[in-house]
Amino acid sequence: MNKFTKIGLSALAGSLVAVSAQAGSMSVAGSASMAVEHINGGAASTGKSWSMGNQLTFTGGGELDNGMNVSLSFVIDQGDDTSDATGTTPFDSHSVAVGMDGLGTLTFHGEGGGSAVGDMDGSAAGGIWDNFQAAANEPKSGKSSDDMITYALPEVMDGLALNTSYTPGGTGFGGAASSISYSATYTGVEGLTVAYGTGEDNTTAVEADATAWKIAYAYGPITVTATDLEYDHGTATSDRNMDSQAISYTVSDELSITYGVEEITDGSASSEKAEFESISASYTSGGMTLTVSSQEGKNIDYSTTATQDQERWAISAAFAF
Repeated sequence: MNKFTKIGLSALAGSLVAVSAQAGSMSVAGSASMAVEHINGGAASTGKSWSMGNQLTFTGGGELDNGMNVSLSFVIDQGDDTSDATGTTPFDSHSVAVGMDGLGTLTFHGEGGGSAVGDMDGSAAGGIWDNFQAAANEPKSGKSSDDMITYALPEVMDGLALNTSYTPGGTGFGGAASSISYSATYTGVEGLTVAYGTGEDNTTAVEADATAWKIAYAYGPITVTATDLEYDHGTATSDRNMDSQAISYTVSDELSITYGVEEITDGSASSEKAEFESISASYTSGGMTLTVSSQEGKNIDYSTTATQDQERWAISAAFAF
């Protein structure tokens, strides 16, 4: 951990003394969705499939009498991913954040924390790969973990945000070492976002390094985005790289159209590159968003067999309240 980060963390931790809290507030926001999709090709071309989603997010906090701000976030999601360390369905990500002007913000993620690299490794095209049967193994960056600490440093210049994350290791974590990641995001030029992150993923006994960057530029109704993720694992066959690009056109305040592509490679020298393509249109009215998409995946399991080329269409309705 660099000296600047140590100073900020030490100052923030030193101010965590017994104080009385001022009146705070809590709020809850909800979301729900309904969707239908159909995949042609692959091992399970059995017709349309239906799905739904639902989620409640509780947030709140207040200011202590020493000027510190404390906030809490807790998610209830019936579709929670039980593959994480706790598997506490229907409870999902939860965290508490403590911050003060000039000292930055320290956040403890009890579940679902994202590393400084993982929080910026998303595909520009929205993760098309995740929609296909037997899709290419997920791009990796050590992006999610329980009992993780993240620290947003104080502002050092206009438009520049610096973040770091720490994930503990040791014998209680499968013999893995601790992991540290860093990222920087610059938004000081109108319409432009540039982000870069690098760090470790030592969630297993075999160490790995992850690097990600993102560039996005919005000009009028058009937004162009490109991302790159490189995951270098100690076991070469576990390497994973992803490139993605997307262009969006805002037709009106309600209607937008997006085209995106993704390419994923793994560490097997003989494997094929997995390629994905998508075009979608979204219409928003009030708290409702209707989305129609058409997608195509090639070599989705890094092979050229016929079942690894698939096409998909989907229609969804999402509601926020």
